[in-house]
Amino acid sequence: MPKIKVKIARRPRDKYTIFIKENCIDYLPEFLKENKIGTKYAILTDSKTKKIYGDSLLRFLKKNKINAELISFDQGEKSKTLATVEKLAEEMITKNFDRDSAIIVLGGGVAGDIGGFLASIFMRGIPHIQIPTTLLAMVDSAIGGKTGVDLEGGKNLIGTTSQPKAIFVDINYLKTLPQNQIVNGLSEIIKYGIIKDKKLFKYIEKNLEKILGKETEALEYIIERSIKIKVKIIERDEKELTNERILLNYGHTFGHALEKMSNYTLLHGFAISIGMVIINKLAVEQKIMKEKEAKRIKALLKKAGLPITSMKKPETKDILSDKKRSGNFMNFVFAKKIGKAIVRKEKITKL
Repeated sequence: MPKIKVKIARRPRDKYTIFIKENCIDYLPEFLKENKIGTKYAILTDSKTKKIYGDSLLRFLKKNKINAELISFDQGEKSKTLATVEKLAEEMITKNFDRDSAIIVLGGGVAGDIGGFLASIFMRGIPHIQIPTTLLAMVDSAIGGKTGVDLEGGKNLIGTTSQPKAIFVDINYLKTLPQNQIVNGLSEIIKYGIIKDKKLFKYIEKNLEKILGKETEALEYIIERSIKIKVKIIERDEKELTNERILLNYGHTFGHALEKMSNYTLLHGFAISIGMVIINKLAVEQKIMKEKEAKRIKALLKKAGLPITSMKKPETKDILSDKKRSGNFMNFVFAKKIGKAIVRKEKITKL
């Protein structure tokens, strides 16, 4: 089973393993018993994932004599609020979870953000494990320790950085994932290729049909390679103290604005795809990137089934709540070429 070890540079003892394989979830009970993460486990998931995977995971853990209970919230980005976190915390208290308990987060990005955030503040912090069930969560939101909820002003404006005790990336979950969610996650994988790994970008160009057809070998390759890229970055720059982790925000400034403008009906990966096209256009105009590189990226995004334009473009006011803003300036991530990106501080009015 492929394993990726994560070791945060500033906290050498804060290390954990990411397991990547079909059916790796079968190892979960043994892992929990060996590592004694908690005396009782709250499986936290959304209402849709509960029906598909949550109930069966609960039965599986109980069959293996793991003390666990299932707690869920309404699916969707609109549940990513402090009110949801408070409600879940109250339910955990009612069900007698305490400081010796732990949370198992099951689901996509919303569940990962809410569950990780709740774990970091419940009883002033309890351990958690991430089990991502979408391609987007497997390569992005479940990796790196960022947690949080949204405010009226924008996405993820309240949150913490809290690393899990383990991540189980079970490729099996992707077999039942709707095709638009495969495409949604592929957007972030293409992003990794653009900012750090030209070989990965070329692989996607060459093997796009296999990826969209959910062939296991192709999926395992792009997932493992993407995770390794992100892990290498967060090990050195967990909290964006240098520009390295900021590179992961390529396409996200305009992408997050588009998500908010759509009232979160636009899928995250779809918004990021458009955001990458927008920032590449600016990069070409400022002679940071050659036009042929921008066209090649745009062509792959389009071929993958991702949107490359929107009816309404973000304006200055739409990006003012971005966390990378500092006064009238913001850190923007530009791709110089496929495989290499840079961070530049730009005056917002200039853009």
